[in-house]
Amino acid sequence: MKYKKSVYRSLALITQFGINMLVPIFLCTMIGVYIGEKYSINWITIPLFAVGALAGFRNIFIMAKKVYSVTDKKEITETSTEKEKNQVNQISIEKEKG
Repeated sequence: MKYKKSVYRSLALITQFGINMLVPIFLCTMIGVYIGEKYSINWITIPLFAVGALAGFRNIFIMAKKVYSVTDKKEITETSTEKEKNQVNQISIEKEKG
């Protein structure tokens, strides 16, 4: 059962990566097409597409950073002593403050 759970979790993560990348690109491109047709500046679609791509990469970077930090914390807490857990908690609290 644990195997199925990890497979579904991985599938959900891959789906989230795709959605987080495609939605900003699609929205910025549609806004570019709308502005281009309304004001006769069709070239505006290209820079807005680039902005959407950058926003998508930013979303994926933030999500991956969160996923890996949660995974690292789980691995550390499962295989470490109480002293090591306290050190990890102190480091994470310091990172959140700074």
